[in-house]
Amino acid sequence: MARKEPNPIDVHVGSRVRLRRLLVGMSQEKLGEQLGLTFQQVQKYEKGTNRIGASRLFEVSRILGVPVQYFYEELAPASAGEGEMAFAEGDGASFVMDFVSSSEGLQLNRAFFEIRDPAVRRSVIDLLKHMAKAQDVAAD
Repeated sequence: MARKEPNPIDVHVGSRVRLRRLLVGMSQEKLGEQLGLTFQQVQKYEKGTNRIGASRLFEVSRILGVPVQYFYEELAPASAGEGEMAFAEGDGASFVMDFVSSSEGLQLNRAFFEIRDPAVRRSVIDLLKHMAKAQDVAAD
């Protein structure tokens, strides 16, 4: 019997659960405890293998401190006539999610959000853009 592929929306919602859990520094085990589940069940939710029901997603949003809509961000209605949802950012969104979920991405996000001054944050962004541009020029 062929294995059924997870629904892309379930995978997206699960990846957003994982991203937020990692950003707040919570383990799968701790989230599972607060939900009354095993960490294995949390893993299945995060991979999209198991669909998260509405009431459970509401509870996850409360625990992780975000509105339910957070888990659907970067999804947009598909073109007219199609009954499915599409990713707003296309294939690039998966690359961004992979980076943000990585150890370096999480460290960068945590450090950035510790900067309270908006002007300093803007300067950090400008610095990173300049460094990336200089790297591209040096590579040519």
